[in-house]
Amino acid sequence: MKVKTLVVNGLLAAIYIVVTMLIQPIGFGNIQFRIPEIFNHLIVFNKKYIYGILLGVFLANLFFSPMKVDVIFGVGQSLIALLITIVTARYIKGIWMRMFINTIVFSFTMFIIALELHLFLNLPFFLSWLTTAIGEFIVMFAGAPIIIALNKRIHFEKIID
Repeated sequence: MKVKTLVVNGLLAAIYIVVTMLIQPIGFGNIQFRIPEIFNHLIVFNKKYIYGILLGVFLANLFFSPMKVDVIFGVGQSLIALLITIVTARYIKGIWMRMFINTIVFSFTMFIIALELHLFLNLPFFLSWLTTAIGEFIVMFAGAPIIIALNKRIHFEKIID
């Protein structure tokens, strides 16, 4: 891995952690709006952002989640969703459509988080899946235009190699 890629992913993870810390009360539980999830959209620009996203999710869950098992379930859900997006992005033209598919994939895979909530907090599975998926959808859908606007200045596809 090139030094530039390593540094960019380190910065991405750090930003993910800081934003998670700031929104901690609404970032965990069966109703959650984890704002740093908008960074999942970076994967549509370059698959190498996977390292920073996963590291950010891992450390944010390790430091701030009330359930330490969230490290396994949260990273697992993110890894699966990111890999699905990487594979499907090969066949989808256009950043907006890739972001929309990414939003759907992340929202759908929230069943993994719902399973965690069911197993460890005895919360109802389907209701938890619905509420976490809705929160994920809202954050990522609203975050897409923000990432597009930032991309006009930062050029995410070129910043990492």
